[in-house]
Amino acid sequence: MTKTILLATTAALLGAGVAQAQTVPPTPSAQTAAPVAEAGQQGVLVFTPDFFTDYRPNTALDMVSRVPGFSAQDGDGSRGFEGAVGNILINGARPASKNDSGSSVLSRTLATQVERIELVRGGAPGIDMQGYSVVVNVITKSQSSRQSVLTWNAFLFDGGQDAYNGNYQFTAKDGDRSWGITLSDGVSISDANGPGRVVRRDASGAILRDESYVNDQQGGGQSIRGNYADAFLGGKIDLTARIGQNDYRNFSLQSAPGVRRDNSFSDEGTSGEVGAVYTRPVRTGLTSETRFIREWSDFDDTAVSSSVIAGVASPEQRFTSVGNASETILRSLLRWERSPSMTIEGGAEVAYNMLETDQAFTVGGTPVALPSASVKVEETRGEAFTKATWRVRPDLTLEGGIRLEASTITQSGDADQEKSFYFAKPRFQATWTPMANNQVRFRFEREVGQLDFGDFAASAELDDDNVFGGNVDLEPEQRWVTELVYERRFLGDGIVSVGYRHDEITGVIDRLPLPNDLSATGNIGDGTLDQLAVNISLPLDWTGFSGGQFTFDNTWNKTEVTDPTTGRTRPISGVRASQPGFTISQDITSWKINWAATFLASLGEYSYDPDQTSGFNGDDYFQGFVEYKPTPSLSIRAQVTIWNDFNVERTVYASRTGGRPVAFTETRDIDPNTFYQITLKKTF
Repeated sequence: MTKTILLATTAALLGAGVAQAQTVPPTPSAQTAAPVAEAGQQGVLVFTPDFFTDYRPNTALDMVSRVPGFSAQDGDGSRGFEGAVGNILINGARPASKNDSGSSVLSRTLATQVERIELVRGGAPGIDMQGYSVVVNVITKSQSSRQSVLTWNAFLFDGGQDAYNGNYQFTAKDGDRSWGITLSDGVSISDANGPGRVVRRDASGAILRDESYVNDQQGGGQSIRGNYADAFLGGKIDLTARIGQNDYRNFSLQSAPGVRRDNSFSDEGTSGEVGAVYTRPVRTGLTSETRFIREWSDFDDTAVSSSVIAGVASPEQRFTSVGNASETILRSLLRWERSPSMTIEGGAEVAYNMLETDQAFTVGGTPVALPSASVKVEETRGEAFTKATWRVRPDLTLEGGIRLEASTITQSGDADQEKSFYFAKPRFQATWTPMANNQVRFRFEREVGQLDFGDFAASAELDDDNVFGGNVDLEPEQRWVTELVYERRFLGDGIVSVGYRHDEITGVIDRLPLPNDLSATGNIGDGTLDQLAVNISLPLDWTGFSGGQFTFDNTWNKTEVTDPTTGRTRPISGVRASQPGFTISQDITSWKINWAATFLASLGEYSYDPDQTSGFNGDDYFQGFVEYKPTPSLSIRAQVTIWNDFNVERTVYASRTGGRPVAFTETRDIDPNTFYQITLKKTF
């Protein structure tokens, strides 16, 4: 696998901006076929393989990336299964493991094995939406086959560390039986590394530091995964297992005459998982599904900071963290297709999560005490759920349900504590298609956030002189979400989608002041989120730009919470206010080429700590690619990423009281390394 830190997250924009096939009745010269609404329900559009002919896809993932109005999401990998997996289904089901994502399965499925792709908007009987308003269901052919996908990548940096990786995926199918193996060699890259300058000024503006800056990273990991599925005891069983190891290192250096400041971080670890899903028809219309997932990992992290000023070395700071984590899930449900227009589902899930870590912080070899430096956090959780999807009529689908969750979180080590929680999580969604190509979706739901067990333990950011204590009092963040989306399809594969969302948040998780000038992640009070999401995809054939498409995508976020240090209203940390993206793409069928160019005008993200306000902003981010497919089984792709403006800012306060007078401000202006990516993909 490839670990990529893409601060601009343009991959999704590129995927969303290149859909080419026509959705209107084709003219005699057209090479694509229009999607059609599934019989009896306007919320499901069906795309057959000839829809994607102009694009010449190699894999099923290539096809899904071209479905208009859909952006693949593989889930956040958070605890539990419900709501933690992605918006891709294969033959009506999700993979056996959370980490064997839908995108991964599709990347090893050849396009020739796809029978059709269903775009489900707002829900449909028999489809588990898992909280998403839009999902795709990829239906594969049942014929026997052997298929391999071989991929090689080169990441070439102008001034940085080059990296290379590849993977091999094999899948076989013979009747009900299928099996496969995936060998992966990963790399770690970032689009924000490069040379720059750090300037620190005091409250009056006088320069305290003016130093050159450079940073880079390297690392990756190797893994092997096996998959097996077959008929079993009157049903079907899907099995998967993976084992892997990873290593990662980064560094930053600030220097000036007589000054040298070194910061480094290293991480090594192993991880593995097993997953099993058993589905079986109980009787006509009634199906049972039982799922077991076990994941585990260990890690060994070290952060080091040292400096030499005028020939005098400061005491070295070292923060180490060693530990392991695991998650075990058992989930079972019954799905009753009461009629072609109604599905009722009920079941339960139990899970055990654990994180055990030992941390140490030293300055010049002398230990420094930290709150919750050595901890073991365990969670036992149970959840019962029921939901129903009812297609009232072809243009109206209703989905409703409730999840009841009870959990106990126990912490031991430097601090002993136990807390129990109970949450009722209702959900309602209505999807209305009042006329062809127009759809309105409404959602009202209570969401309960997933705690990051790492926040219970201490942590450090030594390059910014930050050491954080652990927080034993963390509680899950809760949200009442109201969302309304209007979608309009036009000119074939054109789409306009406008969505408004409002969240009432209880127990916002953000930065919390601790005694002794420390801080931690904690619940700081109630807050709100108002969000406007706009996506526009415009085919350009009517302008004479044959095979062309223009896409605009942005989400505007406005958040509010009361700062626990100042008592004033401010935004919530880590939420980007805006990130507008513009994409132009084109398929040139006669040349067997497709290309796309994406431009992000601006982006930024800030964190509001008790002792400082910090974050980054950037402008003029460009990413473009050209892909050539000389044969249906071979693709060659060249991509460039250029980002000339990436700025990291900090305002550090002298005191938490008295209006928080400024001690100093610091700007780190980076000129990120331009990098080129070359990808070769061969299917056979």
